[in-house]
Amino acid sequence: MKVMVRWIGLLARLVVGGVWIWAGALKLPHLESSVTAVRAYQLLPTSTTDTVGRLLPLVEVAVGVLLVLGLLTRVSGLVSALLLIAFIVGISSVWARGISINCGCFGDGGYDPNAAAKYPWEIARDTALALGSLLLVWRPRTPASLDGLLFPQRDVAAEPVTADT
Repeated sequence: MKVMVRWIGLLARLVVGGVWIWAGALKLPHLESSVTAVRAYQLLPTSTTDTVGRLLPLVEVAVGVLLVLGLLTRVSGLVSALLLIAFIVGISSVWARGISINCGCFGDGGYDPNAAAKYPWEIARDTALALGSLLLVWRPRTPASLDGLLFPQRDVAAEPVTADT
């Protein structure tokens, strides 16, 4: 079971990390669209939307790269989960308020007359990605990770028990 969780963790790392890299990379050349998407949610003070809109794609790519490499997996998994929970709250909020916008998840944000039909799928997708991220917080050790190379775990089960322990 533990071995299976490690391989599922590797899959989660690669899928969630890949989605973050893809989402952020699509926004990087069009930061104004990212700012527009953040504004469209009408959740943050206007004074912060420019900064959040410009920084979010960089954070997304950074979290994605860390996850794909398996570096600082628990921390990057936690940041990933928190971002995804924030996105779920944001999408749920605009849905509940009857605001029809493109989520801006993979680039273009702003008005979308058909957005309400997409909200359930977007919430489901982000929920699945958040669960994958939380798995990595719970079990960050996965195969083919830089964490394993840079921070090897000692096998405490193989160590002899002494009177001092």
